[in-house]
Amino acid sequence: QVQLVESGGGLVQSGGSLRLSCAASGNIFGLNDMGWYRQAPGKQRELVATIRRDGTRNYAGSMTGRFTISRDNAKKMVYLQMNALISEDAAVYYCWARVFFAACWGQGTQVTVSS
Repeated sequence: QVQLVESGGGLVQSGGSLRLSCAASGNIFGLNDMGWYRQAPGKQRELVATIRRDGTRNYAGSMTGRFTISRDNAKKMVYLQMNALISEDAAVYYCWARVFFAACWGQGTQVTVSS
């Protein structure tokens, strides 16, 4: 019912920054929480950050202070600003959204950290 499309991934040097974007479309009435998860090779998918419709944010402990999640409700967009990137941050990053009781996922965008 809701489609999520991520963008902004790519190759970045250690210590650099990236800004990921996620656009929601389709039947977006009732769009509630949104967020980001990531999955590295050989690892389980893990929570990065979530943000409620009222702007309340929640971060996984290891990301606090370096990553910032934000959203634009009018544009139906959610963003993830990533700073001071390290090799452990390399993963496929997935956009997530809850619409009423349904959970929706994007296709993912690859983040690669070099050096």
